[in-house]
Amino acid sequence: MKEDLNLSAELIKSDGGVYEITMNGELIYSKRKTGVFPEESEIIDKVRERM
Repeated sequence: MKEDLNLSAELIKSDGGVYEITMNGELIYSKRKTGVFPEESEIIDKVRERM
């Protein structure tokens, strides 16, 4: 993401395969809800939509 959007990300460890991405406190992706690990381009698109 840093190269594509000039943003940094923080990884917060958890258990149970949870993979969630938030931006400014808003949940923008949840593997728990979709059951699918996202492609990098999918996350970049979701972040761009909110910039």
